[in-house]
Amino acid sequence: MRPLTVLLLCVSALCVTADEHEHTYNDKEEVVLWMNTVGPYHNRQETYKYFSLPFCEGTKKSISHYHETLGEALQGVELEFSGLDITFKDDIMQTTYCEIDLDKAKKDAFVYAIKNHYWYQMYIDDLPIWGIVGEADENGEDYYLWTYKKLEIGYNGNRIVDVNLTSEGKVKLVPNTKVQMSYSVKWKKSDVRFEDRFDKYLDPSFFQHRIHWFSIFNSFMMVIFLVGLVSMILMRTLRKDYARYSKEEEMDDMDRDLGDEYGWKQVHGDVFRPSSHPLIFSSLIGSGCQIFAVSLIVIIVAMIEDLYTERGSMLSTAIFVYAATSPVNGYFGGSLYARQGGRRWIKQMFIGAFLIPAMVCGTAFFINFIAMYYHASRAIPFGTMVAVCCICLFVILPLNLVGTILGRNLAGQPNFPCRVNAVPRPIPEKKWFMEPAVIVCLGGILPFGSIFIEMYFIFTSFWAYKIYYVYGFMMLVLVILCIVTVCVTIVCTYFLLNAEDYRWQWTSFLSAASTAIYVYMYSFYYYFFKTKMYGLFQTSFYFGYMAVFSTALGIMCGAIGYMGTSAFVRKIYTNVKID
Repeated sequence: MRPLTVLLLCVSALCVTADEHEHTYNDKEEVVLWMNTVGPYHNRQETYKYFSLPFCEGTKKSISHYHETLGEALQGVELEFSGLDITFKDDIMQTTYCEIDLDKAKKDAFVYAIKNHYWYQMYIDDLPIWGIVGEADENGEDYYLWTYKKLEIGYNGNRIVDVNLTSEGKVKLVPNTKVQMSYSVKWKKSDVRFEDRFDKYLDPSFFQHRIHWFSIFNSFMMVIFLVGLVSMILMRTLRKDYARYSKEEEMDDMDRDLGDEYGWKQVHGDVFRPSSHPLIFSSLIGSGCQIFAVSLIVIIVAMIEDLYTERGSMLSTAIFVYAATSPVNGYFGGSLYARQGGRRWIKQMFIGAFLIPAMVCGTAFFINFIAMYYHASRAIPFGTMVAVCCICLFVILPLNLVGTILGRNLAGQPNFPCRVNAVPRPIPEKKWFMEPAVIVCLGGILPFGSIFIEMYFIFTSFWAYKIYYVYGFMMLVLVILCIVTVCVTIVCTYFLLNAEDYRWQWTSFLSAASTAIYVYMYSFYYYFFKTKMYGLFQTSFYFGYMAVFSTALGIMCGAIGYMGTSAFVRKIYTNVKID
């Protein structure tokens, strides 16, 4: 019985072991203070390892940290043990933990950091803490380093619910001197619930401002107006068209030949003709449908779960959902390609599967070179690159293949309501504003107008120091964007077909996708007038990933516009008699 008792005691000891992963602690148990990154305040993404500055470490034995999620690695989280001895509920008076031997090189490094407003980030029990490296005097001649970290930690039961840092001990930087670094810890009981401990980092006054509510209301009114306008114009116009076409059916052949034939009925033999470059077109539509599915699922998950409470959880969730929804891409892209008579379905599957990953990875690869040159923490480790490639090859590609096979077999047969003529009909001349290029340029204005206020809040949360948490707003904006996009593309397509131009597939896609151009143009305005970013690394990071975001948004809007327009075109040609 004695060995069994010992075994049970060991198991029970393991069960009650508490740490930052369980977020529960026993009295006098070690609490780890992780040092994360340091970097310029105005360049949020330009971060470096904390100990890249000549800070000294505490005397406690080092603990290694590994990236717990893919999102952590991709976001440049570089946790290093501070070496400070902190135990649960044990107060520590001001204690010197190390000494910096300040030579000229170290002094210059600190002066450069203070000039560029460097700040650093730490973590205790996954709660972020920010501090400033130092400050300059009013004349900018003398520079001072904050040497005393005064930590105040709130606890509720056996959980940490609040952490505050006060920087004190301002010491002038003078070469060939010794600078002592110290810290203290004060524990206090708190009434904050563990589930609410991240509320202090949120900014309701910013995200729930009246302008935010007004923008949603404004966009909603635009949707009602657009839907009403589209319904009224199209229903009245289509009713007249149907009446005119029915009247023409009753005429004899001579009267019909002498009649003034015009309108969308005249292109019934070409309207379902395959689009030009069907392989690329179907790959874009499939990718757009997948991006929409990812956006919808991630927003719903973010509404249910507080993803901002875990480092890198939003990015990890997005990667997982993108990989899991790969059959959506294959199904819609593969079925559309089959309906358009495509034969090279394997090539289409590869292009559809790797279109978005290649765009994202190509941009990340380019920015990674700059990050490596700067020795920034944003440089993606080689192991993480291999992991992403494995996800693409062994998860996304097989699931895309499954979707493509299902799409080709379940929805790949062309069942158009009109036969396609063997010889394409010549496209007549029309007014300049009815040209597809003009329609494409104008088509994205209203969809962009419905989301640009929300873009400001999203940009501010990503490029500045705000945590985006109002995902209910984002869901409403996504729904509004879909409705506005479909309405606009239907109107554009109707006018195009009425001008007897049957090239509606690419026009409907591009007129909705042109929203991306306006979003990217807005990002230039945001960069120059709403931020104080500077430097090659931050600028390339900003415009590189804004290009990726805008392109993905454009592909999604284009797919939504095409799908809605396709249903509209099929409906109107189903309801009219064709000889």
